[in-house]
Amino acid sequence: MEGLASVWAHPTGRAGLIIVVVLSLCALLAPALAPYPPNAINVPIRFSPPSAGHWLGTDHLGRDLLSRVIFGARIALGVSIAITGLALMVGALLGIAAAYAPPLIERTILIFFDLVSSYPAVILALAFVAVLGPGVINLIVVVTLVFIPQFGRVARAQALALRHQPFLEAEVILGASPARILFHHLLPNIVGPLIVLASMNVPSVITLEAGLSFLGLGVRPPLASWGSMLYDGFLNLNQAAWPVIVAAAALSLATLGFTLFGEALQTVTDPLAKRGS
Repeated sequence: MEGLASVWAHPTGRAGLIIVVVLSLCALLAPALAPYPPNAINVPIRFSPPSAGHWLGTDHLGRDLLSRVIFGARIALGVSIAITGLALMVGALLGIAAAYAPPLIERTILIFFDLVSSYPAVILALAFVAVLGPGVINLIVVVTLVFIPQFGRVARAQALALRHQPFLEAEVILGASPARILFHHLLPNIVGPLIVLASMNVPSVITLEAGLSFLGLGVRPPLASWGSMLYDGFLNLNQAAWPVIVAAAALSLATLGFTLFGEALQTVTDPLAKRGS
């Protein structure tokens, strides 16, 4: 709570936090907030402009765009939080293992990090999704793999910095088990930088998910993904512009909100940033 209060006191952090909270509420309360079912087709009113009945208009199948944007927030946040959480957990465990493992295992883990990081995230994700096929589960697995090295390197660096601290050496001398050292000392002391990194990565994950869905390799129709909404809008751009504008605005707002929130969180938790401000 203290960290959120510090973010709220930060000018840009306040704006980011408001956007994040609004998007989170839309994702959690989508069935209650959406005025229509997101996949309800009504062809006679296709490409209707924004009106009292449809605040953001309708798409090429007559589906209400506001409802699809709200349910799209559930897809975007659900997928991005799942990916970021999994990447954080796996990356943290691999990073700690690399810090404490024998040299051969350490080198193997670092080679894996270097191999994954040597390819651009989009290209690597495209390659894996093309092999595994589209779908939510495959999307989560592939994008999680892409982001694991970032968390792993931070976790390894933090674990190496703590490895020879007196309190850890005392625990080892007293016969503490590896599990106790891991869960009672290492993880609590390295989780802060990992959470900051996770908050900075969420907008990247949202954008990557939308890009893959735009290409037909991510979330499959009829699920309301902002990426697939953009694709449908571009296909019919000569008939109506608002479907593209609505989907692009939702995606831009989400990435802006999480970026501002992540930057503010990084600022309030970084002593050097505090000193320079």
